[in-house]
Amino acid sequence: MIAVLLAVVLVVVGGIHWYLWKRLVKDTTRTRRARVIGSVAVVVLALVIPATLALSRTLPHSRQAIVAWPGFLWLALMFYLLVTLLILEIPRLAIRLWQRRSNGSAPTPAPVTPSAATAQSATTAPTTQSTTTAQSAATAPSTPSSAAPPSDAAAQTAPSAAAPLSASGAQSAPSAPSAPSAPSAPSAPSAPSAPSAPSAPSAPSAPSVPSGLAAPSALSTPSLASLPTSPPAHAASSGHNGNVGNIPRGAGDISDESAFSAEAPPEPTFDAGRRLLLGRSLAVAAGVLSASAVGIGVYQAMSAPNLKRVPIRLAKLPASMDGFRIAVVSDIHLGPLLGRSHTERIVRMINSVDADLVAVVGDLVDGSVAELGAAAEPLQDLRGKHGSFFVTGNHEYFSGYQEWIDEVNSLGVRVLRNERVDVLGLDLAGVNDVSGEDVGDGPDFAKALDGRDAARPVVLLAHQPVQAHEAARHGVDLQLSGHTHGGQMVPFNLLVGLQQPIVAGLGNVGGTQVYVTRGAGFWGPPVRFGAPPDISIVELHGA
Repeated sequence: MIAVLLAVVLVVVGGIHWYLWKRLVKDTTRTRRARVIGSVAVVVLALVIPATLALSRTLPHSRQAIVAWPGFLWLALMFYLLVTLLILEIPRLAIRLWQRRSNGSAPTPAPVTPSAATAQSATTAPTTQSTTTAQSAATAPSTPSSAAPPSDAAAQTAPSAAAPLSASGAQSAPSAPSAPSAPSAPSAPSAPSAPSAPSAPSAPSAPSVPSGLAAPSALSTPSLASLPTSPPAHAASSGHNGNVGNIPRGAGDISDESAFSAEAPPEPTFDAGRRLLLGRSLAVAAGVLSASAVGIGVYQAMSAPNLKRVPIRLAKLPASMDGFRIAVVSDIHLGPLLGRSHTERIVRMINSVDADLVAVVGDLVDGSVAELGAAAEPLQDLRGKHGSFFVTGNHEYFSGYQEWIDEVNSLGVRVLRNERVDVLGLDLAGVNDVSGEDVGDGPDFAKALDGRDAARPVVLLAHQPVQAHEAARHGVDLQLSGHTHGGQMVPFNLLVGLQQPIVAGLGNVGGTQVYVTRGAGFWGPPVRFGAPPDISIVELHGA
């Protein structure tokens, strides 16, 4: 059983430290040397926890504090680092999603249109007279009028060569590429090629070039710079699908559709620099918050408990007992970190209120009588008008319960072992802790409560709140308990609530009122964050 428990502890501790390594070392370091140093530190700290749990029970009592302080402080800091980093996963995810969305919605390059391509080509390769002449010759219909004298053809194309520049600096293209008509030419025997023909017509024969003009080049593949800045009006209205001007789709350098398509946006990325900055920022935030929580918790744990006044009404309470006060203290936890001075302070505080009765509801010690007998000795100075009483807690069964029962009785504090006593017409009962069942010393509610007068109120001392379920079946009016420490370190109280019906304060279980004190000490880490220690002064009143 111990081997299984040890294996579970190692797996849990190992998993937590792997997560801490990932967030505090891997996500925050850039150099190999820094990562190695951080990794070694995490491994050492992971081994500290099981070593502390083992050595704090096996070393001599005088030396246990040497390992208990650093080990339990790291246990508390580890817990809060884990909780804080898990909470910070929410903004981490939100920042990454926002960054990816921002990258995905970045402006995309504008599509390359024919006019834009014309402007770009015009700036790098200006249009020449030979290019304009070649376009005019290529678009002219093959009729007898196309055999006009070279001088007339040059005159017709000359304005294109002298066309003014557009606002962007590119030379404006002619508005219509149709061929000039000769006045003396007879009607064309055959119709010119329809501009809306779906198939590309064969390129016409190049006309003779007069001397003095440069020969046109690559008539079959006109330059992109020679295209008009916008398609002709008749081409747009007649639905030339895919044709730019009079250039058929698939002709020349503009046949590739990729020339007109937008460049695909880059894949959203979260670059390494931003990832490193985010990791370091969240690690610093987690470290500051966790260290602050542990620091505040240590201060509260080592400070004097709060004195809490808790009024409770009991329907059966005799009028003569109205205002009866019970000083309730639990979980003193004398051990390697809390000693005699801790007990003396508690006794001094209880005596200062002059209570009618004192109830110590378990978990007095974490060690043997030989180790902690001197630390518990101040309990003999407790003053209660109607006595001081004690019931066992689970930690007594880890520390030699029979020896402690005898020791506490010898200090003048009566141990109620599944029994009850009469106090001014009130039945005060006490049962052993449920942990005693493992050693044959468990609670016996029937022995403690059977045969009593049901008209009398009964107050039960039971270490764990979960025992209230059985108490309710026996008609208990009020149960006083401890054990939970109020969770000791928030948000651990949420886990405690899964096991115990009440974590702290006054509640009701099956018709039985249950009051749970947070306790005056601590177990394990010397930290009480969000659950300060207390000594409760319960005042009984009639309904």
